[in-house]
Amino acid sequence: MYASIVEWDNLLEAYRKAAKGKRGKASVARFEHQIADRLLQLQTHLINKTYRPGPYKHFTIHEPKRRKISAAPFRDRVAHHALCNIIEPQFEKCFIRDSYANRIGKGTHRAIDRFQGFTQRYRYALRMDIVQHFPSLDHQILHDTIASVIPDNDVLWLCDTILDGGAGVLEEEYDMVYFANDDLLAGCRQRGLPIGNLTSQFWSNVFMNPLDWFVVKTLGCDAYLRYVDDFALFSDSKSDLWNWKHAVVAFLENKRLTIHSGAAQVQPTHQGIPWLGFVVYPTHRLLKKRNAVNFKRRLRHNIGLYNAGKITFAELDAGVQGWTNHVRYGDTWRLRKSIFSSTTF
Repeated sequence: MYASIVEWDNLLEAYRKAAKGKRGKASVARFEHQIADRLLQLQTHLINKTYRPGPYKHFTIHEPKRRKISAAPFRDRVAHHALCNIIEPQFEKCFIRDSYANRIGKGTHRAIDRFQGFTQRYRYALRMDIVQHFPSLDHQILHDTIASVIPDNDVLWLCDTILDGGAGVLEEEYDMVYFANDDLLAGCRQRGLPIGNLTSQFWSNVFMNPLDWFVVKTLGCDAYLRYVDDFALFSDSKSDLWNWKHAVVAFLENKRLTIHSGAAQVQPTHQGIPWLGFVVYPTHRLLKKRNAVNFKRRLRHNIGLYNAGKITFAELDAGVQGWTNHVRYGDTWRLRKSIFSSTTF
């Protein structure tokens, strides 16, 4: 399997994927200018196991919530794609149907459709999410989970090298949690996946996959879905959902994860359940108020930048179209009409 990762054709395909939509950036142009030499150099480092990731560049976004984003050097992004090209299909065979994040043919809108379908079939829902998901993911647990599917020491070496390159990136974003039988050395465990890495998005699914199977097979929940760290269980029995919640909490503790317990309540589906930016009812979907408020604020800001000549109309329009294409999956016609009819360009 490792030979397939370092094969020339795979590295070239990895470059194409990493460069897609980014060829105007200086780092991509520099790599492309000497593409053969740079890919051969990367191939040599991977074969000889002298490959070491470079430093990340960090920036912070504030919508939909504050997050520290970490951008790996372009050369490393090529290595990430080369790895995922080969090992991701092996894990796809293991993932449940109703895991929707960062998978071909899935995505946000399909997850919303599936969620609404469950609200139409079941009376109650239990929605949960992980506290500080990406900063909390434990490297040793992740290594063991990968090794259970890919028992190849060379591939595991590359996974560990990439993991080590991101160690500590989200240290300031993590509030230490001690679990049963922990000693003081538990604080020294390596944890955290840089938000922004292709490997981080993929490994998040790998890390959470045992939970998916635990809920579906062990607990016997017939209606369950997950999108990154947001997941929901449905049933006609409130007591089943409460029992399942306690079982899930105990299972996640073994993975060194915790949930936002205050938000994890059993709710009647007819009252509407928050899910991926919408409040989903059996008959319709409403956009969360915060989403609309944030967009109006961002739109005013971007119009100011456009009027000042700091961004092009195409850049302004791209932000509008991106938001519109997302919210049109809800009952938002009147909202969009209200926002745009009161906006002067």
